[in-house]
Amino acid sequence: MTDAVVARGLVKTFATPAEEVHVLRGADLLAAPGTLTCLFGASGSGKTTLISILAGLLTADGGSVELLGADCTTLKDAEYAHLRLTRIGVVFQDHNLIMQFTAKENIALPLVAQGLTPAEADTEAMRCLELVSLGELANRMPAEMSGGQRQRVGVARAIAGHKSLLLADEPTGSLDQTTTRALFATLRSLAGEHGITVLLGTHDPGAADVADQSFDLADGRLVPHVAH
Repeated sequence: MTDAVVARGLVKTFATPAEEVHVLRGADLLAAPGTLTCLFGASGSGKTTLISILAGLLTADGGSVELLGADCTTLKDAEYAHLRLTRIGVVFQDHNLIMQFTAKENIALPLVAQGLTPAEADTEAMRCLELVSLGELANRMPAEMSGGQRQRVGVARAIAGHKSLLLADEPTGSLDQTTTRALFATLRSLAGEHGITVLLGTHDPGAADVADQSFDLADGRLVPHVAH
């Protein structure tokens, strides 16, 4: 079985007025389909940089990336954008929901823009809301939801369209502990029960309890996570 994520020797350096900051120094990562991988690391360690490179939002200075069988290192920007649109979901700390739209509309409208009919988009939106256990809130506005519910709607929107890979960067950063655990359980379910490969960047040590594999990003490289 081909790994869903194959990153080898990723290098990324940022120039600042004072110095060059070597964020990634040869990071390697393999993730099998339908697994949940956690990336731990202090602020500034490079988790967001790594996830952004995998998402095609940032270009590495060296190394290679293969996602879902596609050699991303050779893709043009438009080709990477198409891959992200059709097969890769991305979630950040801010849910980025449009406050004037219901939960279902937040998911369905981008699908209509991609070419689905309104009926098809509504059906897919409801399927994804059910996957994150929020089907009953389909017609609720974001302002009428809790922070955790809004973030789960964000996850549902990210996977809509039968995405195969979900990249989540600190999705629980602004949530309380109980809500964080619920979102981790949702991500675990998406991976284990629905075959979506999940890559989760987080500070929360509890994420290791739901992960198939966990790594620490230290000195620009990924090493097996050791619980403290």
